[in-house]
Amino acid sequence: MTLVKFNPTRDLFNIRDNFDYMVQDLFNKRFDVSESMGELTPAVNIEENENEYLISAELPGVKKSDVKITFEDGALSISGEKKVEKEDNKDNFHRIERRYGAFSRRFAIPSSIMIDKIDATFKEGVLNIVLPKAEEAKPKQIEVKVK
Repeated sequence: MTLVKFNPTRDLFNIRDNFDYMVQDLFNKRFDVSESMGELTPAVNIEENENEYLISAELPGVKKSDVKITFEDGALSISGEKKVEKEDNKDNFHRIERRYGAFSRRFAIPSSIMIDKIDATFKEGVLNIVLPKAEEAKPKQIEVKVK
Protein backbone atom coordinates (compact mmCIF):
# COMPACT_ATOMS: atom_id res chain seq x y z
CA MET A 1 0.00 0.00 0.00
CA THR A 2 1.34 3.41 -0.96
CA LEU A 3 1.11 6.24 1.48
CA VAL A 4 0.40 9.67 -0.03
CA LYS A 5 0.72 12.72 2.15
CA PHE A 6 -2.03 15.27 1.90
CA ASN A 7 -0.70 18.73 0.98
CA PRO A 8 -3.45 21.40 0.88
CA THR A 9 -1.17 24.06 -0.66
CA ARG A 10 -0.44 21.89 -3.70
CA ASP A 11 -4.08 22.13 -4.77
CA LEU A 12 -4.03 25.89 -4.26
CA PHE A 13 -1.00 26.22 -6.56
CA ASN A 14 -2.72 24.07 -9.17
CA ILE A 15 -5.79 26.30 -9.04
CA ARG A 16 -3.61 29.38 -9.50
CA ASP A 17 -1.71 27.78 -12.42
CA ASN A 18 -4.97 26.77 -14.08
CA PHE A 19 -6.41 30.26 -13.62
CA ASP A 20 -3.25 31.87 -15.05
CA TYR A 21 -3.38 29.54 -18.04
CA MET A 22 -7.07 30.31 -18.63
CA VAL A 23 -6.54 34.10 -18.48
CA GLN A 24 -3.48 33.96 -20.73
CA ASP A 25 -5.34 31.80 -23.25
CA LEU A 26 -8.30 34.20 -23.19
CA PHE A 27 -6.07 37.19 -23.90
CA ASN A 28 -4.14 35.39 -26.64
CA LYS A 29 -7.36 34.53 -28.44
CA ARG A 30 -9.20 37.81 -28.25
CA PHE A 31 -6.96 40.74 -27.39
CA ASP A 32 -3.45 40.09 -28.68
CA VAL A 33 -3.09 42.38 -31.68
CA SER A 34 -0.04 40.55 -33.01
CA GLU A 35 -2.00 37.29 -33.18
CA SER A 36 -5.33 38.44 -34.62
CA MET A 37 -4.37 41.37 -36.79
CA GLY A 38 -1.30 42.47 -38.61
CA GLU A 39 0.19 43.24 -41.92
CA LEU A 40 0.19 40.63 -44.63
CA THR A 41 3.71 40.57 -46.08
CA PRO A 42 4.57 37.89 -48.61
CA ALA A 43 8.02 36.30 -48.34
CA VAL A 44 10.21 37.15 -51.34
CA ASN A 45 13.49 35.87 -52.82
CA ILE A 46 15.46 38.09 -55.20
CA GLU A 47 18.23 36.61 -57.33
CA GLU A 48 20.50 38.14 -59.94
CA ASN A 49 22.56 36.61 -62.69
CA GLU A 50 24.37 38.31 -65.55
CA ASN A 51 21.25 38.41 -67.77
CA GLU A 52 18.31 39.00 -65.45
CA TYR A 53 16.77 39.48 -62.01
CA LEU A 54 14.57 36.67 -60.71
CA ILE A 55 11.95 37.47 -58.08
CA SER A 56 9.78 34.84 -56.43
CA ALA A 57 7.06 35.65 -53.92
CA GLU A 58 5.03 33.25 -51.80
CA LEU A 59 1.33 34.05 -52.10
CA PRO A 60 -0.56 31.02 -50.74
CA GLY A 61 -4.31 31.34 -50.92
CA VAL A 62 -4.16 34.32 -53.30
CA LYS A 63 -5.81 34.07 -56.70
CA LYS A 64 -3.92 35.11 -59.83
CA SER A 65 -6.63 37.67 -60.60
CA ASP A 66 -6.02 39.35 -57.21
CA VAL A 67 -2.33 40.12 -57.92
CA LYS A 68 -1.08 43.27 -59.65
CA ILE A 69 2.52 43.79 -60.84
CA THR A 70 3.86 47.15 -62.00
CA PHE A 71 7.30 48.43 -62.95
CA GLU A 72 7.73 52.18 -62.68
CA ASP A 73 10.62 54.57 -62.02
CA GLY A 74 13.13 51.75 -61.56
CA ALA A 75 11.00 49.91 -58.98
CA LEU A 76 8.92 46.75 -59.16
CA SER A 77 5.67 46.70 -57.17
CA ILE A 78 3.70 43.61 -56.25
CA SER A 79 0.30 44.24 -54.70
CA GLY A 80 -2.93 42.41 -54.22
CA GLU A 81 -5.37 41.04 -51.73
CA LYS A 82 -5.83 37.75 -49.92
CA LYS A 83 -9.56 37.38 -49.42
CA VAL A 84 -11.30 35.50 -46.63
CA GLU A 85 -12.31 32.08 -47.93
CA LYS A 86 -15.67 31.90 -46.18
CA GLU A 87 -17.65 33.84 -43.69
CA ASP A 88 -19.69 31.58 -41.46
CA ASN A 89 -20.69 33.04 -38.13
CA LYS A 90 -21.76 29.71 -36.66
CA ASP A 91 -18.14 28.53 -36.25
CA ASN A 92 -16.33 29.38 -33.04
CA PHE A 93 -12.67 29.87 -33.80
CA HIS A 94 -10.22 29.05 -31.02
CA ARG A 95 -7.25 30.61 -32.81
CA ILE A 96 -6.88 32.67 -35.96
CA GLU A 97 -3.33 32.92 -37.28
CA ARG A 98 -3.89 33.14 -41.02
CA ARG A 99 -3.68 36.67 -42.36
CA TYR A 100 -6.12 38.22 -44.81
CA GLY A 101 -6.26 41.59 -46.49
CA ALA A 102 -4.30 43.79 -48.86
CA PHE A 103 -0.54 43.52 -49.33
CA SER A 104 2.06 45.52 -51.20
CA ARG A 105 5.81 45.08 -51.72
CA ARG A 106 8.09 47.43 -53.65
CA PHE A 107 11.68 46.73 -54.74
CA ALA A 108 14.21 49.09 -56.27
CA ILE A 109 15.92 47.49 -59.27
CA PRO A 110 19.45 48.92 -59.57
CA SER A 111 20.04 48.64 -63.32
CA SER A 112 18.27 49.11 -66.65
CA ILE A 113 15.56 46.58 -67.42
CA MET A 114 13.92 45.64 -70.72
CA ILE A 115 10.41 46.55 -69.59
CA ASP A 116 8.69 44.98 -72.60
CA LYS A 117 10.34 41.60 -71.84
CA ILE A 118 9.29 41.32 -68.17
CA ASP A 119 7.62 37.94 -67.62
CA ALA A 120 5.53 36.74 -64.68
CA THR A 121 4.12 33.30 -63.91
CA PHE A 122 1.88 32.25 -61.04
CA LYS A 123 1.75 28.59 -60.07
CA GLU A 124 0.74 26.83 -56.84
CA GLY A 125 0.83 29.99 -54.75
CA VAL A 126 4.26 31.16 -55.96
CA LEU A 127 4.68 34.22 -58.17
CA ASN A 128 7.84 34.19 -60.32
CA ILE A 129 8.93 37.35 -62.11
CA VAL A 130 11.80 37.54 -64.61
CA LEU A 131 13.28 41.01 -65.24
CA PRO A 132 15.73 40.82 -68.16
CA LYS A 133 18.61 43.30 -68.02
CA ALA A 134 19.13 45.72 -70.88
CA GLU A 135 22.35 45.27 -72.87
CA GLU A 136 23.98 48.35 -71.32
CA ALA A 137 23.37 46.92 -67.85
CA LYS A 138 25.00 43.56 -68.54
CA PRO A 139 28.62 43.12 -67.49
CA LYS A 140 31.12 43.36 -70.31
CA GLN A 141 34.55 41.84 -70.50
CA ILE A 142 37.36 43.93 -71.87
CA GLU A 143 40.48 42.25 -73.07
CA VAL A 144 43.61 43.81 -71.64
CA LYS A 145 46.62 43.70 -73.93
CA VAL A 146 49.98 43.41 -72.30
CA LYS A 147 52.87 45.16 -74.08
